[in-house]
Amino acid sequence: MTESETVSFGYEQVAASEKADRVGAVFTNVARKYDIMNDAMSGGMHRLWKDRFVRRVKPQPHERILDMAGGTGDIAFRMEARGADVTVSDINQDMLDVGLDRAVKRGIDSLVWSRQEAEDLSFEDNSFDAYTIAFGIRNVTHIDRALAEAHRVLKHGGRFFCLEFSTTEWAGFKDIYDAYSHRLVPEIGKRIAGDADSYRYLVESIRRFPTMPEFEGMIRDAGFAQSKVEPIMGGLVAIHSGWKI
Repeated sequence: MTESETVSFGYEQVAASEKADRVGAVFTNVARKYDIMNDAMSGGMHRLWKDRFVRRVKPQPHERILDMAGGTGDIAFRMEARGADVTVSDINQDMLDVGLDRAVKRGIDSLVWSRQEAEDLSFEDNSFDAYTIAFGIRNVTHIDRALAEAHRVLKHGGRFFCLEFSTTEWAGFKDIYDAYSHRLVPEIGKRIAGDADSYRYLVESIRRFPTMPEFEGMIRDAGFAQSKVEPIMGGLVAIHSGWKI
């Protein structure tokens, strides 16, 4: 990485060395209202997307799964219920603290909570049967490095699954959603979480994320085989997957 390297922070270009801290500040600001805001912004649809995502992952009893950017535990709770041994990782301790509090309230004590940076995981090679990341990969400074780390820590035969916003290909719906996300989401964030700027960034980060074909290409470049994209709502959200073989 050169000193002059810049990356996107929403619509803004910032020094690569600054992005992690700025993203961290966003999630620290929204951590306590994160799940409420997800319901408000998606009309509860995010719950259905996550259910569908976990069905595609097909967690098995006692297999080791790393849920990266797992924050408040939404994906991990679903996989733990199927008997998987889940490690929840996130770069942001505030998000992990919210998830741990939720786990305690639910009486779930089998999850492992570990603060990790997606681009530089502390886990050994070939450690996990599956790697999941939901609505987190677009916030990583260097997506290619995070994908390389995902490939490294997976066992041979392990599977990679990513749930992420993309760009819907439904023409009429796309215009409506663009207007909603840019005009109303920051206002919802201001009223519910007291923070319009953080949600403005989150909307902008979606717009700057690679298209579905581009991101699938990045997954293949990281070494994954049998890559697949499953668009939801025309690509508003997509499930990406690949195998380490």
